[in-house]
Order: sequence, then C-alpha cells, then structure tokens
Amino acid sequence: MENEIPEQVMNNELVPMDETQFIDSEMQLDIIDTQLDNTEAPPNNSEAQPTRRRKKKSIVWEHFTIETVGAGCRRACCKQCKQSFAYSTGSKVAGTSHLKRHIAKGTCPVVLRNQEKNELTPFSAPSKMGTYTDTTPKRRYRTANVPYLTFDTDRCRHEIARMIIMHDYPLHMVEHPGFVTFVQNLQPRFDMVSFNTVQGDCVATYLREKQSIQRVIEGMPGRICLTLDLWTSCRTTGYVFVTGQFVDSDWKLHKKLLNVIMEPYPDSDTAFSHSIAACLSDWGMDGKLFSVTINQPLSDPAIDNLRGILSVKNPLLLNGHLLVGNCLARSLSGIVEDALTYAKGIVKKVRDSVKYVKTSESREEKFLELKQQLQVPSSKSLSIDDQTQWNTTYEMLLAASELKEVFSCMDTSDPDYKNTPTGEDWKQIETFCTYLKPLFDTANLLTTATTQTTNTFFHEAWKIQLELARAATNEDPFVSTLTKSMQEKFDTYWKSSCFILATAVVMDPRFKMKLVEFSFSKIYGEEAESYVKIVDEGIHELFREYVAHPFPPTPASYAEEANGAIMKAEDSQGIGISSNGLGLTDFDVYIMETTSQLSKTELDQYLEESLLPRVHEFDVIGWWKLNSRKYPTLSKMARDILSIPVCTVPAASVFDTVRKEMDSYRCSLRPETVEALICAKDWLQSENVEMPAPVVKIEAPI
Repeated sequence: MENEIPEQVMNNELVPMDETQFIDSEMQLDIIDTQLDNTEAPPNNSEAQPTRRRKKKSIVWEHFTIETVGAGCRRACCKQCKQSFAYSTGSKVAGTSHLKRHIAKGTCPVVLRNQEKNELTPFSAPSKMGTYTDTTPKRRYRTANVPYLTFDTDRCRHEIARMIIMHDYPLHMVEHPGFVTFVQNLQPRFDMVSFNTVQGDCVATYLREKQSIQRVIEGMPGRICLTLDLWTSCRTTGYVFVTGQFVDSDWKLHKKLLNVIMEPYPDSDTAFSHSIAACLSDWGMDGKLFSVTINQPLSDPAIDNLRGILSVKNPLLLNGHLLVGNCLARSLSGIVEDALTYAKGIVKKVRDSVKYVKTSESREEKFLELKQQLQVPSSKSLSIDDQTQWNTTYEMLLAASELKEVFSCMDTSDPDYKNTPTGEDWKQIETFCTYLKPLFDTANLLTTATTQTTNTFFHEAWKIQLELARAATNEDPFVSTLTKSMQEKFDTYWKSSCFILATAVVMDPRFKMKLVEFSFSKIYGEEAESYVKIVDEGIHELFREYVAHPFPPTPASYAEEANGAIMKAEDSQGIGISSNGLGLTDFDVYIMETTSQLSKTELDQYLEESLLPRVHEFDVIGWWKLNSRKYPTLSKMARDILSIPVCTVPAASVFDTVRKEMDSYRCSLRPETVEALICAKDWLQSENVEMPAPVVKIEAPI
C-alpha cells in the first residue's frame, strides 16, 4: 500500500526517533494522522471488492466529529464547545494540527476548565518529561497519544529570573512590548510578570543560592581570605566586589563572590574597611578573617583604619603583617601601561602597519603572498589590538616583529604603504616584547579555570624582580629607561607581597626554605641572609601563634570533661591516686614536660625533611590533606596560607587597562537588587561544577 503506516504506530506503541526527528512541532503527527484518516482499500481489480474505509485512528477524533456542509466540503466540530473548524482530507493546510492545538493548548474553554480542576486530558502529561521513556542520548521515544506536557506558571517565572541573571538582561525586559508579544504567542496562558514581580523572583533565586553557600562557609574548618575590587560608576558612587577564598572540610579550594556593596564615598579611607566589616557581619564570619587583597594601593591612614576596625573581632596574626596584600593583576597592568606610554611612538607605527594590512582584503592577500615568497617561517597571524586589553597589544607586537621582513618589503610592491617601521624600530619592538613576556606569562596563570594556590606565584614574582633589576642597569639607554620605571613599580609590589609569597612557597614540600634562600641570593646578593632570616623568623612566629591559639578554638570545658572522664575511668578500675601526690599522674606530667623539651616542633621537623621530587604537576593542598595527621597544627597553617589570593579580578579582567565601571542601568536599581543579580550569576555559573584540585606547574633552577 502506498501510504502504509508501520504496525507499531497503528497500535500506539513506542516509535523510535532520531535526535534530528525530535518533534517540537506537530508536522510529523499531522502527516501520520492524515495518512491514517485517508487510508483506503486498494483499487478495484478483476474481482471487484467493495470499498471499505478504515476507522480513523487519530485521537483527535475522540474530541471532534466530521460534518459535511456541502459538496466536497467538510468541517470538524468540537464535541466540547461545538466550535467548527476547517478540515480537508489529505490537506496539510487544514489537517489535524490546528485541532490538536484547540484541545491541547487550552483554547477550548471546556477543556481549560477541566484542566484547572486537575483533570488530565488525553493531550496532557505529567509535569516531568514523561513523554519520553528512553534516556539514551542518541535515541528518544514518544508515545503516539501523549505528545504534550502540562503548563507550569511557577516554573516559567523561575526560568525567566534565571535567564535574566545568567545573561545580564535588564529587569525591565519583561515589560518590553516585543518580549511580551513573543511570550503571549508562545504560551497564551502565561500571564506576563511585571518589573516588581521579576525583581522579587531574582532576589528569591539569590536567597535560595545563598543558603547553600552559607552552609559551606559554616562548615569551613579554617579561616577565610577576602579580595576587594572597587568599581566606579557614572554617579560617583563605587561598588566593592568582595570575594571569599577558602579551603573546606574536604580540602577543596573555593572561590565565591560574597557581596557587592555600594560605597557612597569610594575614595575615602574607610570605604574598604566598611565593605569588609559588612561582609563579615552578613555571613557570620567574625573572627575567621585571615587576609585581605585589594585592587589598589592603600594610604597608610587607610591601612591603619582597616587594621583597627578588624582587630576588634578578628585576631591579627603576626600583628597584621599578613592582613593586606596588593592585586598582582592590577600591578602588572599598571607596569605595562607605563611601558606602552614610553614606547608609544614605535607601538603606533606597528599598529598603523597592521591596521593597513588588516582593513583591506586585497592588501591582506598580497601580504600573505609576499610572506610565502619570502618563506618567512612564522606561524603567527596579524590582528589589530584592543587597547583596553594589554595582552592583545603584546600579541600584535610579537606577531608583527616575527613578520618584519614582510613589512619591510611591502613598500616596494605597494606604493601606498608608507611610514613603515625602520630597522631600529623593529629592534626596539623585539626588546620591548622581551621584557613584556614574563609579565604576560605570569598574568596568563591568573586566567586559568582552576584557582591557583599562593605558592605558584613566588617563583613568577622573583623572576620578574630579578630580570627588571638587571635590565635597569643595562648600558643600552632604551632598555635602561624602559625598565627603570617598570622595576620601580614592581619593586613596590614585591616589598608588600614578598613575605606572603615566600611563606606560601615554604609550605610547598618541593621547595620549603631552599627556594627562598636561592632566589634571595640572586636578588639581594650579600644582603640575602638578612632577608632569609626575616622569612624564617616570621614563619616560626606564625606557627607559635597557631599552637597557642588553635582555630577553631577548643573550649576549656571540653578538656575538663575529658580529664574528668579519665579520672572516673581510673576510679572505676580501682587505680586511685593517693593524696600524697605519689601516684602515676605526676610521673605522666614529668614525661610530657621532658619529652616536649627534647622533641622538635612540627615546623622544624617538616623543614628538615628532604624535599619532594619536583614534578611539574603537584596538588599541594592534596599533599597537606594526606599529611594532616602527621602535621596537625602545621597543616592548618598551610591550609590558610595557601588560600591567600593574589588577584582581585575575574579571569576575563586580568589584562584590563581601564578600571571597571558599573553601567548606568544597574546604578538605577536598588543596591540590594544589584548585589542579588551579580552574586547569583557567579553562583549559578559554578553550580554543579566541582572545582578541580589546584595543580601547580612550576620550574625552579635548583
């Protein structure tokens, strides 16, 4: 038979469907129904058989009847509401699709009332994906008589809120005529929400996500480190982004955006201290703060104000020397900006040359032909830089310098190409790229998806410090002038962060104090010993503070209860202690005192042990987890030190040369709404994504 239908379809059995055959519209169902409606007996043969029409199989006909209104004209009449619809046998224009819509999508008033009474129609299905009964990703199945899902208004509102949060859409989009019309055509039964309603839904989503973050923070066994990134705005107010970094009870490193706090006076000395205090109070973290990393250098009064406020509820370890650190990304960007300003003449020449080639398809083709003729081995391609991202300028200069031979020959084949860089210009560009490379490589580490532990950056920082210090004394005036300003700026960062970075690398069992001694000998020469001593004494003092003030603190009542339990156990066994003090308890105290005097501390034992092999991939936090029983106190100290962040900005902003600014639309919203939208987006993006263990890839010349 020409229009024969598979037996499985005729019996309403499951029909396997390919991924490309997944039915979002009713076209395929309409074709099947039309075929079923018009299946007739084969043509008469020599033995004339009586013509017999098969019974219509589509479930549409359980709700409609066919009425003949004229010669060759038939209409379908709804049994529920008695409305009449066009119907033509075999026509895709007036088949059964519109009849299904009438029943299944709520335009029939009688069916709609039944659905409101929770009476499922043959066209409705459970709210979950009950339509599909196979979970294999390559194949899906449908039942021929249950093609639709029930409509859930609350779910739609929830998804609209998530959509706005995830994609930074304006809240007012729910009132835009185009969006409202789109939703009404998509689902007429959905009552479009207002601005106030969707604002409430977004805040509700934020509060739900905040509860799960709160549980993780409450179970945090150690201290937390904060980063503060100040954004400007067109309204002269500032927004401080407060991010927390910590290691949880499973020894996994977390990085979460905690607050976005509007500061009316962002330039004041109290702006950052107010934001930190507000964050600690909001999340119940008083007494748990370990360090703060800020995206800009603070004045001495601002630092004193910060330490004074935080010392009230947060014990400052090492008298606050670990409290405030500078952002590595912002420091590197500031150094590169100064370098680009100094070399702006030759940089502009290269940029104009690249622009000349890239803005014309014909010129670019000629450039590539010339490159092939000259057999230039470079695999790099030209691109015009984005001057708000300094890495694009570096990559543009690097690619152009490798293709300098092609540029040098262009003026002979193209008379319109002028102002080509000279040989001396190209030499200076190569020198310029040489000193930008270590900064670029270090900044690249900050853009990885995995949050790096603090020890990673000691090796990067001391190499930059050493190279710039050497270059500043170079006999070449271009090199010395270029790098002198760079060295002075990086020296400011190095002095403020050197102790924190050195302490972190000591907690790496592959390096310990050995890398500190080696690098300081290169940087400071004969004065290295005094700087090594500062780091060594600082680490020992910090360890003593961890021994004296364990975190979380152990209540004295616990010790008393434990001692009482031991005494009761001894009494129950008849091992009483005589009143003259000659029992075994005094002997035990003597053993503890003499043993403690002779034994070494955990820190000394750790430092004296041999270094681990220098593998390129090493999970330092995982190592401390495995050795937490061997070093119970030192592992707690290492956990806090290794979670100190060196960067305050997200990966996408590491190379920014301009400060972030809050857009005018968000400035018009309530500060609480802005915080909810931005924080919820950060949490939803990392939802159900387990952060991999930070793997340190590092090479050291020892």
